[in-house]
Amino acid sequence: MVYYGQTSCEQDTERYLDVVKYVFSSYKKEVPLVVNTMGWVKGDGLLLLIDIIRLLSPSHIVQMDVYDWKAMAPLTPEYVHLTPGLYTKGKQQAKCKQMGTAGAEHWNSSEQEGDASAPQYKLLYVHPEFPRAGVAGEARVHSSVLRDMSILGYLGQLQCPDVGAVLPLHSLVPYQVPFSAVALRVIHTDVAPTNIMYAVNASWVGLCRIPDEIRCQTEGPVLLTQTPVCDCLGFGIVRGVDMEKQLYHVLTPVPPESLRLVNCLLIGNIAIPNCVLLGQQGVEGEIPYVTSDYNYSILGSGKLKKKHHFKRREYAFDCDYT
Repeated sequence: MVYYGQTSCEQDTERYLDVVKYVFSSYKKEVPLVVNTMGWVKGDGLLLLIDIIRLLSPSHIVQMDVYDWKAMAPLTPEYVHLTPGLYTKGKQQAKCKQMGTAGAEHWNSSEQEGDASAPQYKLLYVHPEFPRAGVAGEARVHSSVLRDMSILGYLGQLQCPDVGAVLPLHSLVPYQVPFSAVALRVIHTDVAPTNIMYAVNASWVGLCRIPDEIRCQTEGPVLLTQTPVCDCLGFGIVRGVDMEKQLYHVLTPVPPESLRLVNCLLIGNIAIPNCVLLGQQGVEGEIPYVTSDYNYSILGSGKLKKKHHFKRREYAFDCDYT
């Protein structure tokens, strides 16, 4: 598992392809492999998909059409063979087809038929019979809700099974991680070293393992200059930072035997669901990391607005996303 750190690969397609290569390199081919690709199939997304098909060399491709919409071209082996991807080139059609039979004798027939680089797979084309299948706008809304629910389910492993009520973050005991034990890297944007702790604090982080040894040359956090493509062993929340003792306080359900291998914290553009912070019970005074006394005119800031994704449903959830 690799922590990509973003919900879309649009801003860094090259790293996304590197991640796919890294994960695929561990496939032992002892069991069948099913690859669930993205729904981004327009523009660069389609070109990136062609790159992935060439990289993985699948035996079958299942392509789902979109109801009542001008569909993309079928991803036949011939189409993928001839079409250039985002980082790979397509095979040019034989020139003799454009020249006619007069110049055909100058071209080797082996270049026209049975090219070794041509993909060999079976295309299964599926036409959905229900309306609004694959509508992009609704898919984005649903994916954000499902992503929050996945994070909440993951954090649910921190809860004691014997306790009836859900315990808030401030009542859970975190791990203490020395600055010198792990390296830091913000994936999705550039952060000045003087502001790195503001980015790390109260963040969702990937608990990763890099092959290099962590060397702390100076006091303070160990910072990586490049984003590594490395193993991710799980996730956690940096609940706080102790600058005096130089400790990170990390909440995670990852077992201790795996945590011993972690030597890198990657911070991405994945937010902790707001209800985790807003729904903390038993807090005296202001809720940690939540404030109403803030200048919202600052670029990039904004009030938390309630979204009513579930109001049209007949069921309700106790945890409202805000």
